[in-house]
Amino acid sequence: MLEALNTAPLPHEEIQELLRQAQRGDVSALEQLVVHNAALVKSIVKKFLNRGVEYEDLFQIGNLGLIKAIRNYSAAFDVRFSTYAVPMIAGEIKRFLRDDGMVKVSRSLKETAKRAAQVREQLYRERGQEPGVQDIAFAMGIRDEELVFALDSARSHVSLNEPVFEEDNGVTLMDRMEETAAEDAQVVDKLLLKELLSSLDSRERKLIFLRYFQDKTQSEIAKVLGVSQVQVSRLESRIMKKLRKEAQ
Repeated sequence: MLEALNTAPLPHEEIQELLRQAQRGDVSALEQLVVHNAALVKSIVKKFLNRGVEYEDLFQIGNLGLIKAIRNYSAAFDVRFSTYAVPMIAGEIKRFLRDDGMVKVSRSLKETAKRAAQVREQLYRERGQEPGVQDIAFAMGIRDEELVFALDSARSHVSLNEPVFEEDNGVTLMDRMEETAAEDAQVVDKLLLKELLSSLDSRERKLIFLRYFQDKTQSEIAKVLGVSQVQVSRLESRIMKKLRKEAQ
């Protein structure tokens, strides 16, 4: 499999040349770029698991997004290819899940839904009352979210305003879809941030980590880095301009 191949990082200039060759129709260059970016696709796919689609299917869809990014990328964008590719890959996966995910139900989810029905029946007989989703998930040894996806996928055409669970908790499919859309947007933002930070050197990353992840003041950071507060201020300003330029 493509994802199983391990390749050394390619210099920026070599990536740019491979992109030009691939866009001219060089299949070998295209394949090399796909293999080189397999880890990037894999990291994005992991964020969209437990949606009713098998990992291998999502990986292939992610590669389609990668190929689109390869064909549409331009050096004039003035951003690294991986930064440009992240939202393209994630967008392709999100479109697939939105358009096809509710129709194509994996065998594992079908089996989970079937087992859930059996566990529900068993708990009902033992307790004499209808078990909740948490009760069923606990008895099955799975997370509540996994059970939710399995039950949602097993149900055929339903109204978006229909409750997600049989119990009256007021949560509808529309609510679930809106929550998922917000979560997906956060996933893309985090992946993009990770790519942007990887473009910084170790000193720059340390400054950003201390400033924005540990809420250190510029004076505190200056002591850690062994520089003046003014130097920290200038360096931070330069880093932020660099990141904004990369994110455009």
